[in-house]
Amino acid sequence: MAYIDFMSVVHKSTQRDYLGRVNDPDYPKAKAAELAKQWGYDYWDGDRKICYGGYRYMEGRWEKVARAMAEHYGLKAGDRILDIGCGKGFLLYDFTKVVPGIEVVGVDVSEYAIANAKEEIRDRLQVCNATALPFKDKEFDFVFSLNVMHNLHCYDLEKALKEMQRVGKKQYLCVESYRNETEKANLLYWQVTCEAFNTPEEWDWWFKLTGYTGDHSFIYFE
Repeated sequence: MAYIDFMSVVHKSTQRDYLGRVNDPDYPKAKAAELAKQWGYDYWDGDRKICYGGYRYMEGRWEKVARAMAEHYGLKAGDRILDIGCGKGFLLYDFTKVVPGIEVVGVDVSEYAIANAKEEIRDRLQVCNATALPFKDKEFDFVFSLNVMHNLHCYDLEKALKEMQRVGKKQYLCVESYRNETEKANLLYWQVTCEAFNTPEEWDWWFKLTGYTGDHSFIYFE
């Protein structure tokens, strides 16, 4: 298991008004979270005060992440990769550009996301819960999950980490975390779907508990 940061380049490109999110008069934090946790239109393409505010494909945004992971893990044509929590499949689509001939599969709990996924790969995505993946042991050469596992309650988080370990030969995940009280407060203010609020040390505990041996990184709300 190694700490490898593929996500800061995307995460740090967004400016965040933490107090504005929690105190918004139209969508105060509780209301925004209620809508976001339905994983439908409001979460992906509704008001920015709820979540993404229009989750659209942007040329080059995810390609640099795909390229970095492909180079690090030596991915090549014919390899099978799985994205747990693929959303609309933008990163998987960029994998097909970076590594022509790679076989991509994505799962997400959101029916809306799959229905509105990148058209070129929509037929390779399916609605599925991370706690019960319909795949064989070690079916994929590489399995990754970005900003997903922290959205699970502890009883589902344990199952999901074990499933991720089971179906992949190599794994990588990124989750939200905090190192101090400022980052903890910012995370609480900004997030609308997080259920697992863990420090890096607590995430390490989860990895050991579930037998997860893949690589990982954290994003912080500084």
